[in-house]
Amino acid sequence: MAETRALSFAADIRPLFTDVDVEHMKNFGMDLSSRDDVATHSKDIYAVVTAGTMPPAADGGPWKPQMCETFRQWMDQGCPP
Repeated sequence: MAETRALSFAADIRPLFTDVDVEHMKNFGMDLSSRDDVATHSKDIYAVVTAGTMPPAADGGPWKPQMCETFRQWMDQGCPP
């Protein structure tokens, strides 16, 4: 099995969220540009992106499987900054 490289929020996770995603979710009290907010809500975020329900197609969704896998690996690594 290949080793998984170390991921970071700034380089690998923040770019998964569009500016539209960030602005939209601020209306719900979640800042997708904040590592702490994303880490706190990571399980919920993972659930909706893997279900393909968010982001909507009009906003560039759903996430591709590799995007979901990157997010899952980041969670598995403890949500590093």
